Amino acid sequence: MKIAVLGLWHLGCVTAACTARHFDVVGIDFDPDAVANLQKGKAPLFEPGLDVLLQAGLASGRLSFTTDIKTACAKADVLWVARDTPVDDEDRADVESVLNDVRRCIPMLPKGTLVLLSSQLPVGTCRRLEKEFSEPGYRFACSPENLRLGDAIARFENPDRIVAGCRDAKARAELETLFRPFSSQIIWMRPESAEMTKHAINAFLALSVTFINEVARLCEVTGADAKEVEQGLKSERRIGPGAYLSPSGAFAGGTLARDVVTFIDLGEKYGESLEVIPAIKRSNDRHRLWALQQIKKAFAGKTGRRILLLGLTYKPGTNTLRRSAAVELARSLNAAGFDVRACDPSNPPLPADLAFIQFKASAAEAARDADAIVVCTAWPDFLKLDWPDLIARLRQPLVVDVGRFLDKSIAGLPNLRYLTIGSLS
Repeated sequence: MKIAVLGLWHLGCVTAACTARHFDVVGIDFDPDAVANLQKGKAPLFEPGLDVLLQAGLASGRLSFTTDIKTACAKADVLWVARDTPVDDEDRADVESVLNDVRRCIPMLPKGTLVLLSSQLPVGTCRRLEKEFSEPGYRFACSPENLRLGDAIARFENPDRIVAGCRDAKARAELETLFRPFSSQIIWMRPESAEMTKHAINAFLALSVTFINEVARLCEVTGADAKEVEQGLKSERRIGPGAYLSPSGAFAGGTLARDVVTFIDLGEKYGESLEVIPAIKRSNDRHRLWALQQIKKAFAGKTGRRILLLGLTYKPGTNTLRRSAAVELARSLNAAGFDVRACDPSNPPLPADLAFIQFKASAAEAARDADAIVVCTAWPDFLKLDWPDLIARLRQPLVVDVGRFLDKSIAGLPNLRYLTIGSLS
């Protein structure tokens, strides 16, 4: 089986590299620089183990990368659409940019080739493409992506299950062959249901995050402790230990928010008045201001204060700043007149618009004469820091730790003001 993977950022690179362990794969992208780096085994962003896997695929001869659509598609048995769907500042997906790339590839495919959509696209996309390309007889299926930055390879190669939506026995047989190396647990459904499943999963996870954060805010004013409440919730068998019920910052990065906004747009499109899902976005948008509000309150009426942000990336295990809550906080602090410092283990390159951030190589250097530390990204490296020394370097011993990541590392340190979501301490 020969696979052409369209789109070579996070999802596409992981898909191509993992699939090349078992099949012949050619990755397609229209960015010459990205393709040139991939041909050297260098991914466009950091993902643990990905560069090594890319290099192994290239060395085996089963993996290649190109900008040449005609060559890549000419002998493909499956076109796997894995292009990351961009979102704007309102979390609205740029669907057409993905579909336009698909439209460039389809005419180059052998007639009847199966097109498998894994990009985050709205429900009805398969049907839309079926109507658009009905005469040549191309077929379309959907298998929603289920990756996480920092743990993507393990998630791809050992999924809990695979959701697959297709319409005919031939497509099912092709997908069974494609997915067999990764899982035998395939849940079959129609394409619309597979597309809707992705929206529903992310919206439900987003609902869980906003729910516990609202509970946490009530804990702050009543004397309850949100982490203790979390234990009570997760020990309930109808909820479970894996639930997204850890009080923390607002969800960011676009993945969850994109599907919440998609649901809102679908309700408006079809005249269905939704109440719960729009409230998720309103609550999350409000909660994004929690850390900023705590800092402003702590330094009300004081100017020239220095704030150290520990972690700038979207999450640990990656070097991407795209849709990072830490970057959003940095911009808000700068606009409010604070001096902003930062330290991040991945040493991410800062774009020109973030030049106001004083990036330091070490946390100890960054903490000297700072007024407060805000823990933004839960890098394990931060647990190993010499916290008594760091606190001693602060002009004012204040730590804002949204998700209580450092609780065990700094518990009991004298004269420390430690602010977390869901607790008065």
